[in-house]
Amino acid sequence: MHRGTRLFGSLLLGSALMLPLATVGCENHNYTAHEDVYYNQWVTENRRDPHVDYQHLSKEDQKRYWDWRRTRDKDH
Repeated sequence: MHRGTRLFGSLLLGSALMLPLATVGCENHNYTAHEDVYYNQWVTENRRDPHVDYQHLSKEDQKRYWDWRRTRDKDH
């Protein structure tokens, strides 16, 4: 029984250490004032409400924005 507990503990610890890798994308994006031009273009192209700031978008919409953004500027 001690061996099973030890195995379970090891698996739990390994999972806890791997969780940040699974939840964080490969790239970190910071929305700065420089992004306003791109964001406004994204809002227009995707028929979004122009009165909603980037910070108030859902996590899914923020991801959609950055996916779109990567297609527009490979150097960013």
